[in-house]
Amino acid sequence: MDSPSRLQEDIQAVRERDPAARTSLEVFLTSPGLFALSWHRVAHWLWTWEWFLLARIVSGLSRWFTGIEIHPGATLGRRIVIDHGMGVVIGETAVVGDDCLIYHGVTLGGKIQVSRDEAVGQRHPTLGKGVLVGAGAAILGPVTVGDGATVAALSVVLSNVPAGALAVGIPAKVKKPTKAK
Repeated sequence: MDSPSRLQEDIQAVRERDPAARTSLEVFLTSPGLFALSWHRVAHWLWTWEWFLLARIVSGLSRWFTGIEIHPGATLGRRIVIDHGMGVVIGETAVVGDDCLIYHGVTLGGKIQVSRDEAVGQRHPTLGKGVLVGAGAAILGPVTVGDGATVAALSVVLSNVPAGALAVGIPAKVKKPTKAK
């Protein structure tokens, strides 16, 4: 669950990445992304102790208040920022690395399955450290988005994205990072 230093770290991350965030108090009182992440930590703790129903209730209340749906089974790193979070969905087996920036309408979802028997193991994406996911993007299935990669707004990612690359389009095509001159 949240310790004061973890909460301060999250607030600082929002202040660094959101130019509209004026003060720490403003972020603490008004950031739905911060609320959702804090509630997720409670739900995830309950989930790890196999209090599944209570974890889902906490998760549902968080979604009702914030418009951000994070399954209590999802694994989230530190200093994640969910900016304008309405409509964000993060699935049960998703893993989000440290320092990621996720905009509104993003889905980290499972692949299409035919039966419940196929719903075993890693079904959702893994984001490395420092990944940026643009508004409305969908990353579907057990794919990996490497450290420092960017998924452009409205893109649909169905295969792995290497570290530092840009994924853009439907379905997303990977553009290699360009070297600075």
